[in-house]
Amino acid sequence: MNAEAARSLDVFVVAGEESGDALAAGMMRKIAARAGGEVRFRGVGGPRMQAAGLASLFPMDDITAMGFAQVIAGLPRILDRMRRTVEAILAAPPDVLVLVDSPDFTHRVAKRVRARLPDLPIVKYVAPTVWVWREGRARAMAPHVDHVLALLPFEPEVMARLGGPPTTYVGHPLLGAIPELRPDEVSAARRAAEPPVLLALPGSRRAELARLGELFGHVLGLLKESGQDFELVLPTLPRREAEVRALAAGWPVKPHIVVDEAEKRAAFRSARAALAASGTVTLELALAHVPMVAAYRVPTLEGWIAPYLLKVPTAILPNIILNEQVVPEYLQWHIDPPRMAADLRAIIAEGPQRQAQLDAFARLDAILGVDGEPPDHRAASIVLDLAARGRI
Repeated sequence: MNAEAARSLDVFVVAGEESGDALAAGMMRKIAARAGGEVRFRGVGGPRMQAAGLASLFPMDDITAMGFAQVIAGLPRILDRMRRTVEAILAAPPDVLVLVDSPDFTHRVAKRVRARLPDLPIVKYVAPTVWVWREGRARAMAPHVDHVLALLPFEPEVMARLGGPPTTYVGHPLLGAIPELRPDEVSAARRAAEPPVLLALPGSRRAELARLGELFGHVLGLLKESGQDFELVLPTLPRREAEVRALAAGWPVKPHIVVDEAEKRAAFRSARAALAASGTVTLELALAHVPMVAAYRVPTLEGWIAPYLLKVPTAILPNIILNEQVVPEYLQWHIDPPRMAADLRAIIAEGPQRQAQLDAFARLDAILGVDGEPPDHRAASIVLDLAARGRI
């Protein structure tokens, strides 16, 4: 970086979801540590980004919308926040623009900014899931995004094949949590002890809990009836605690509910197996080397449409990354509580089903590059490089 770049760096960052807030905050701290001079962070973000030094234009929740109904209801507000974001960038162009997650919002911001500031480097942190559906998004974003930072190792090849922007695999943020997920000597002893610790993870969103809560309770009841003893732990978010307690009150097996992040990590270190909703938590469990059974339900209409749109044969992240059907999954029309309970009993016991998942999770370590440079370090390096090249 030249002398002027070392004195001051202006980074505009936009995130619209909690996961993006955490992702961007880690990257921001590494940029500040490695920039070699004063760094100014502007944009839109949540509490983690603000703690890392961001001056947010407005609350991040203003651009967070989940589902068709919420998007329609919040459209005037979202369009206003998009206009304000673009105007702030145009009024005082930064050295680099980093757009994190929230593709429907951030891609439109990128397109509008590129039209007015063609030389401003634009980075997208988190590749769109073009490998799942709407693959045309890859080519559509190429004219207004200079570089994509991918969380999954196969995404650079997919983006290149589909005509997307240059893409670099920086690693999934969960890689940084591995020391907190893997058992130490005490936790390993508990993982092997009786009765085994079983995790129930029915999701973190209200709709997921509504669709999966009763199912999970039924499956766990069948497991108990089969003669399998276990200690049940249900980690959840503080904002969902009341809903989860009400949901679990009707289960035949009463869980120990934990909301503290440290307690959740401790439960992952000690758990023998898990029943989990499809999502990022399945990768978290795989990295913790906890065998699992996964399930998911979507609204009926989406369930009918999905098979015609989706490009992958599985909805489970470890299965997708490994390109193997390692984790048993029960989705939509294929929910089968007795089989799910039987699968759980098989992975709790020492045997071929449990060992097959453990062997696969060991291969996952190599694929993800567990021992490589931390993801936020890689992300920061690319952003700093693009900022420097854009300012020369």
